[in-house]
Amino acid sequence: MTLDPVHVDGIAQLASRVGRRVDDRERGDVAERAWTEFLDPLYDDGEVVLEPLDGIQRHKVPIEDVALEASAFETQHGLDAGTINPTTFKNGLVLDVSQAAMAGVPSDIELHRARTIVMTVHTNDPSVDVHDEWRGGDEGYAKHRILHAPRVDRYEQTVVHALSLYLAESEHAITQADVVEDLLVLDGPIYPTGLLKWAQRHPELKRVLTEEEQPQDVLANYLTLVETFAEREIPLVGFVKNSASKAITRTLRSSLGAPWVDDDAFFRRVLERLDDDGRPKTDHLTFTNWFRSRAGTDGMLCDGSLAVDCDRTLADDAYEVTFFVVYDPRDDLVYRVEAPYVVTQDSDLRAELTTHILSEVAGERGPPLPVGKADELARIDRQGKQTLRRRIEREFDTSQQRSYNDKRWNAVEELL
Repeated sequence: MTLDPVHVDGIAQLASRVGRRVDDRERGDVAERAWTEFLDPLYDDGEVVLEPLDGIQRHKVPIEDVALEASAFETQHGLDAGTINPTTFKNGLVLDVSQAAMAGVPSDIELHRARTIVMTVHTNDPSVDVHDEWRGGDEGYAKHRILHAPRVDRYEQTVVHALSLYLAESEHAITQADVVEDLLVLDGPIYPTGLLKWAQRHPELKRVLTEEEQPQDVLANYLTLVETFAEREIPLVGFVKNSASKAITRTLRSSLGAPWVDDDAFFRRVLERLDDDGRPKTDHLTFTNWFRSRAGTDGMLCDGSLAVDCDRTLADDAYEVTFFVVYDPRDDLVYRVEAPYVVTQDSDLRAELTTHILSEVAGERGPPLPVGKADELARIDRQGKQTLRRRIEREFDTSQQRSYNDKRWNAVEELL
């Protein structure tokens, strides 16, 4: 049943009462002040957590012009991982399955066939041991592994999802590293933020992250990935489509009452351009300078707050997260582009990466082409998820544990 028109009108009136209390122009003034006065550098409890590499700057480029810019990178590769989403079974097992794939531009059919597949399983039954080593499949094009998740009393789905996703992604990137000749773009951040956030969510998750072998191995993989590409002098970049970071706005809130829900909202306000009538201008991409960041999870692998059991081959600051932000007014979307400092400390390379990413966003109206292709390869669609779950049910001789929400939402999906 839908809302009656009278109720829609009533809700709209409630919204108008809220809207009158929020002066959007005042928010613009706060954003401008934050941009010009607080980010060069940004302090948190007396420590620098954000600083520009070339000073605070905003830029704009005509979309039609930058889309035609020649790239400094003759070939590009993208990498992504998809999952079936955490699933609980009646026999007590909780699992997720992830597959990672790499795409090339120009296309490479054999590379596109390659997969790294990880099934992570959680059980509270101490008699069950499902640890397994890497094994091959698909005539050598695939490698797969079962991972036994550390036992937890809560957050089982969080644990199996993150370990599956990030182990598959990092292992596939390392395995296929030799294929990349000019540029690798990850679909998402350069480090496993979903895993790093465990340290902030709950003491039990923090203990698992810092003490258990499985998440430590995943973190070590990402550090190895940075080292591998640094040694080969090939840039490694992360293209973040949906950043959930609140680290900058949380820090700004203590200084000037930042009203934005997250960092994307802040940068959108900083980068949007309005005409005299207050309507958005859509003919230019706008973007920031590059920043070095130790805010939130960005600094955890470099500032000593999170120990990782592996030998590092680079200076500590080489692993630091650097980023710039792009705003595409055509769709009112904000993208964050990351790279380790070992890449962006070279100003010429930094400029080449900036131009390349801007050209891709302008031409593709979204993520760079290799990222879009990798996303298509790695994505497990709804039908594929259902098929996998049914096969797993037969193998387990059990069935998925369901709730009323499964009945309700499955019925809704069948009508769509």
